Amino acid sequence: MVGSAIYRKLEKEGFTNLVYRTSAELDLRNQQAVSDFFASEKPDYVFLAAAKVGGIVANNTYRADFLYENLAIQNNVIHSAYLNGVKKLMFLGSSCIYPKMAPQPLKEEYLLTGPLEETNEPYAIAKIAGIKMCEAYRAQYNCNFISVMPTNLYGYNDNYHPENSHVLPALIRRFDEAKKSNAAEVVIWGSGTPMREFLFADDLADACFFLMENYNEPTLVNIGTGEDLTIKDLALTIKEIVGYQGELKFDTTKPDGTPRKLMDVSKLHGLGWKHQIELKEGLKLAYADYLSRG
Repeated sequence: MVGSAIYRKLEKEGFTNLVYRTSAELDLRNQQAVSDFFASEKPDYVFLAAAKVGGIVANNTYRADFLYENLAIQNNVIHSAYLNGVKKLMFLGSSCIYPKMAPQPLKEEYLLTGPLEETNEPYAIAKIAGIKMCEAYRAQYNCNFISVMPTNLYGYNDNYHPENSHVLPALIRRFDEAKKSNAAEVVIWGSGTPMREFLFADDLADACFFLMENYNEPTLVNIGTGEDLTIKDLALTIKEIVGYQGELKFDTTKPDGTPRKLMDVSKLHGLGWKHQIELKEGLKLAYADYLSRG
């Protein structure tokens, strides 16, 4: 989702010399394959958007996989970028890197100030390692490697897997299936009270392009909207857009995850960038994309 959005943005800006590999074409966990790729292609600029990702269930079930595979991807790409003289690399992290009980909204300097959310700790640790790796390669080798932290993302080419998807695409699928089957109710994990922020992936791509052109500092940058809502309100909005007429039921025996993850985006706004696509508009685009998949 993120990689394709960045690719669309670069094409829109007139770039034609784009090097792109899907996970099927290049296994970034394979050190030799990554080394060979960089040696042959010699890219000047790298957007490192690849990661093993998922929702609460996937994060908590495949803890070893999330830690190992994300560390492998980062290690291979960042080190090969250094060895092959890449002019600039952007590493994309995630808002889940911040401490579970950090003050809200989340400022960049809150990183590593407290314990992480238990369910996604392995993924968060990997992403924190990636940020620190970029800082270390900058300090030791003078590499222009920068890190950005997107909030929760959604949009075109999202993952709608029934078990391994994030909350927003999972709700789109669940409400659409309930509508088609005339189900009386839709069950949603948790209490519905946690608050989440959502950014359309094409807005993220726009921010990444902006920062790749304008930001060259060692410290990370949050990317988000600076606005959030409860999971319940998100569900009600998706229910309306999908046109589902049944009831909502919250299963409070299931985990809520972090109570709130609102990004402080004052740094990004200060640099001159702000999101364009509001949530309701973005949800309509995402639902249309979901339906287009058949």
